Amino acid sequence: MVQWVFVTALTLVSALALALVYGLGGFYALRGDLDPGAVVALALLLTRLYAPLTALASARVEVMSALVSFERVFEVLDLRPLIQEKTDAREMPPGPVAVEFDDVRFAYPSADKVSLASLEEVATLDTRGGVEVLHGISFRAEPGQVVALVGSSGAGKSTIAQLIPRLYDVDSATVRLSGVDVRDLTTASIRDTLGMVTQDGHLFHESVRANLLLARPEATDEELWDALGRARLSDSMSTLPDGLDTVVGERGYRLSGGERQRLTIARLLLAQPRVVLLDEATAHLDSTSEAAVQAALNEALAGRTAVVIAHRLSTVRAADLILVVEDGRVVERGTHDQLLAGGGRYEQLYRTQFAPTERTPEPVQPVS
Repeated sequence: MVQWVFVTALTLVSALALALVYGLGGFYALRGDLDPGAVVALALLLTRLYAPLTALASARVEVMSALVSFERVFEVLDLRPLIQEKTDAREMPPGPVAVEFDDVRFAYPSADKVSLASLEEVATLDTRGGVEVLHGISFRAEPGQVVALVGSSGAGKSTIAQLIPRLYDVDSATVRLSGVDVRDLTTASIRDTLGMVTQDGHLFHESVRANLLLARPEATDEELWDALGRARLSDSMSTLPDGLDTVVGERGYRLSGGERQRLTIARLLLAQPRVVLLDEATAHLDSTSEAAVQAALNEALAGRTAVVIAHRLSTVRAADLILVVEDGRVVERGTHDQLLAGGGRYEQLYRTQFAPTERTPEPVQPVS
């Protein structure tokens, strides 16, 4: 408001000064007491004078805005991450990896712990933090095994998957990789060990080659094409106008949903992780794309420890262990046949998806 009043007043004074110069100067020029060129020159000088004055009027506000922006930037840079690596953190042990949850309990951190000081008022409106969402989760995925997590939406399956790469720290008990608490491992070694495919795999506005090389920058073209072939994508990529140099667009919008998923799987195959996390990797795909993605996933899971989250139970029938998660608890566990014979929650989910709907056909009315 101060700036607006100042600029308005300055503009008004400038207009009045010009009116006075032209009015009074014109009067004296008509009388012959003043040269007309002097009147025009004086008016031009006033115009040149008030323009920088007006710019200076807004300089203070621009400086204050810049200072506030710097404060926000440094506030973000100074924010202490919740996940801290220990000074004596160790590397991931070599060899096959087992994933173990030992009576894990977890609650998402409250907003006041993760929000900036400038957002304190917003943080007080979020009361969901601190409420326990996982209650005593225990299971073990042996090296090379596939463990599937199924259940209703919001049951806690994705939360379990996020604890393995240590996106969050557990509140009690332990998550272990190869018998070592993830909190005792270096962040880099955890990231190198794990590979994750979500239902919306992210692709950057770069070429196919650049998106693949994120997994292994030193990979050769032969290795890239090999990964694409194993992901059932080499035929599609070979038809692109520039081949591996074709730009996929922001988030890969130039590719179909199935092609985007398979490209992220090819990136996973190129990274060669020892543990694979799949979070609804075949969701939102049509039947044809789902079949191709499933074939690529089978290639990605071969010989690797895997934790698979799926709503479509057809994708987890062959899992070594299926965990039914409801309300943050494992309510059932076993193989597909065992759970189906148990007549519990898994059987209900299975019947809902695969039980044939019996409909009595309506009689066809004769056309008159």
